[in-house]
Amino acid sequence: MSWRGSTTVSDRIFACLPYTLPLVDVLVFGTFLIQQFPALSVIFVPLAPIIAIYGSIPFGSLVVFFALFFLVVRNERIPHFIRFNTMQAILLDIVIILFGYLLRILSNIPGIEFAIQTLSTTIFLGIVVAVVYSVVQSLIGKYAEIPAISDAVYMQVR
Repeated sequence: MSWRGSTTVSDRIFACLPYTLPLVDVLVFGTFLIQQFPALSVIFVPLAPIIAIYGSIPFGSLVVFFALFFLVVRNERIPHFIRFNTMQAILLDIVIILFGYLLRILSNIPGIEFAIQTLSTTIFLGIVVAVVYSVVQSLIGKYAEIPAISDAVYMQVR
C-alpha cells in the first residue's frame, strides 16, 4: 500500500538497504542447507563485503542495529517509507536473535540435533523469503505487509 505518499527511486533504493542486516545475520542458520546444497552459497556472494565490514567492527551488527534505529527510524525528516522498511528489517533481525537464543537452549538437550537442523533451516528460509518479498515490494514502491511484524512496525513508526 502506497497511500502515505509517492516514493522516489532513491527512497525505494534506500528502503531496501536495511534488509541486509537480517540477511547477513540469518546466514548462520543456513549452514545446514548450504552444506547440502553448495550452489546456494553463490546467491550470497554479493554479501561478502558487508559480512567483512560487520566482522571487522567489534559488535558490528549491534552497532548497525542501533544506528538504524536511532538515526533512521526515529528521524522524522526521513520519509515514512524508508523508516517503515528500516523498522521492519530491525524487527526481522530481532526475530533472528530470539530464535538464536532458543536454539542455544535447545542445543543442550541430547538427541535433538535433527530438530535443531530443521528449525534452523526453516528460520533461514523464512527470513530469506521475507527479505526478498520486502525488497521487491520496496523496489516497486509499495509497503511490504508481513503479518504481525508490519503491525508492530506501524505501532513504532508514526
